Amino acid sequence: MSRISLIALTLTSTLLTFGAAMAQTVQNVSSYTSTDPKQCRQAGAVHDEDGGGTRVCPGPQGLVVVVSEGDLRETVSVGRTRKAAEAEPAARAWFGPFSSTTHTIEWRQEAKGKPPFAMIQRWHLADIADEDKDGRPKTKQLFVVTKLAPAGAKAGTGVCHVAYIDIAANADAIELARKAADTLARDFKCDTGKVQAVGTSGRAAELAMPR
Repeated sequence: MSRISLIALTLTSTLLTFGAAMAQTVQNVSSYTSTDPKQCRQAGAVHDEDGGGTRVCPGPQGLVVVVSEGDLRETVSVGRTRKAAEAEPAARAWFGPFSSTTHTIEWRQEAKGKPPFAMIQRWHLADIADEDKDGRPKTKQLFVVTKLAPAGAKAGTGVCHVAYIDIAANADAIELARKAADTLARDFKCDTGKVQAVGTSGRAAELAMPR
């Protein structure tokens, strides 16, 4: 094969791969639900010592979102039932710093009415190395992209963090989060894959990444 033919073949392959990824991203759509306590049901008693506990919130397509808080740290997982959600890796994905989430969840779907394959949520992490004038840790924000279990997935292996996007460090953070959801989540293996920081890394990403 001539050098020119090899270059042309490589370029064609690259363009086809890029085009497929872009088409996949463009076709996907978003829908939104809330984990506001007013729209959820409390599961069990509230912890007196830190106000923690578990609430179960409605998601799309018959899914439920389980938000658990303990020791001023939250986890968020998804499943067909509370039991299924609590068996997923996301239910054990604690951050080291104190953490909380905003109530809005963005769900990524191939089309309206289709089951979501990923979700995006804004998280707040307390940075004890950066205190305000009253001595309280300032919060650093990031988007967390979470893979959702496809139909037929083995229980406890399908819902996990895929990517972290530092909001302060990236002006287009939400677009980066959507792209990560669309291009990384479906093929991500929760048992062997490693979560990655997408875009420019900043303090929030530093706090979030496993050490």
